[in-house]
Amino acid sequence: MRIPKIYLETTIFNFYFADDAPDKRQDTIKLFAEIRQGKYEPYASEDVIRELLATEDIVKKTNMTNLVNDYGVILLPSSNEAESLADVYVNEGVIPLRYRTDGVHIALTAVFNLDFIVSFNFQHIVKRKTIEMTELINYRAGYKKVGIYSPTEVIEND
Repeated sequence: MRIPKIYLETTIFNFYFADDAPDKRQDTIKLFAEIRQGKYEPYASEDVIRELLATEDIVKKTNMTNLVNDYGVILLPSSNEAESLADVYVNEGVIPLRYRTDGVHIALTAVFNLDFIVSFNFQHIVKRKTIEMTELINYRAGYKKVGIYSPTEVIEND
């Protein structure tokens, strides 16, 4: 059986340490445990690293970036193709220009042929409009459907 390739959006690293959101934290920790068990092949990008490094809390910043190494997260490089696809998402009203990086995360998932993106960003990523419109845009651009899920939807329940 093929191991799904998943893109871990920035919020995933943040919620691993979110004491103020215990349910999301628990689901995120379980997702990372399943990654360690080999159920998923994890990816992130240089954009995720830039966002993590912008964190002002030095301890949290260090802990979040350590997750990348500790769990063997493969970093995707910047991509002109993904940048162009993200621009289409913005131009077609899927992602606001101010949050274009959220579109880049989805576009990288499509361009690098990953199976799905995992995020707790319910404002711009894990949202019905975004899911439906990026699927249509990706199809028109020649990419396969990208699944967009929260960790809660991905992890196995006991």
